[in-house]
This record gives sequence, C-alpha cells and structure tokens, in this order.
Amino acid sequence: MTVTAIRKDPQSRTMTLEAEFAASPGRVWQLWADPRQLERWWGPRTYPATVDAHDLRPGGHVEYHMTGPEGEQPRGFWDVDEVQPPYRLVFRDGFANEDGTPNAELPMTTARVTIEEIGRGKTRMSIESEFPTVEAMEQLAAMGMEEGLTQAVGQIDAILAEDPVEAGGRR
Repeated sequence: MTVTAIRKDPQSRTMTLEAEFAASPGRVWQLWADPRQLERWWGPRTYPATVDAHDLRPGGHVEYHMTGPEGEQPRGFWDVDEVQPPYRLVFRDGFANEDGTPNAELPMTTARVTIEEIGRGKTRMSIESEFPTVEAMEQLAAMGMEEGLTQAVGQIDAILAEDPVEAGGRR
C-alpha cells in the first residue's frame, strides 16, 4: 500500500497523510492536474468521483460529486489558493448542496498537498488537512474522512502502473 503514515494532531487541528510512489513528482502531479485521472482516485472505491469543473489555478474552483452504492451523490468543491506544479497545491475543501452551493452545515478544511522527490525514482506526497476547530476535526473523523482518504490514495499505485506517462508526454 502506498500510504506510509497518518498523523492526527488535535493541537494544530491537522491530519496529515503521507504516501510514497514509484514515480516522478511530475507524474504524481498529473494525478491532481488532470481531471480524468483525479476522478479515478479522489473518492474511495465505493464512492467514485466525477469531476464536474476543474480550474486548477490560484483563484480557481474545482467541483465534483461522488456516487455511492445506493446512488446517492454527495457533492464537494475546492477553492484553489496556491498552485506550484509539480510540488505544491493548497485549496479549501468543502461540501456542497445538491445545487452546488456551499453546505454551511459542514466544515471546510484547508488542504496542503506537498509532492517531493525522495530519490531512486520515488516521490513522497503528503496531504495535510487543517480543520477550523477540534470539533470540526472530530465531526469529519466520525464521517470517515481518514478511512476515505486512505482508500482513495490507496488506488493511486494501480493508476501509475497502468499509465506511467510523465507530464509532458515522457515515459
């Protein structure tokens, strides 16, 4: 499995997932930058994602929905704050209502994605989620955030094995 660590720190209100891949930073970046690749892993296997809008630039907006086993379609969005290909992505991650408007009843998190080469053809990706309060952290944990993110990232190795194309078309 690609996930190497999950750390929760109530003091800083963060949960950080780390994973390692046998791929370059550019290839791992493509998993975020290409909406068709993103939807292959962003949701857990039982809740696959469909990316409805994908504007991955500072000030941009990403919209998606997941389809559950009973046909339910929870929606989410990202408000993109920082993009530094292929090493860093920062966005505010929120839940959306059926009409796509932000769901104010559920907390937003700030996600900081860091992608770094660690040698011998390997890359480490960390996803740090910062919660607005400890209560929000507990609420999203109770909804299965850690398990869902672990399952989602756990699908990446299979995508990389199928299609090792680098950013810019190199193999």
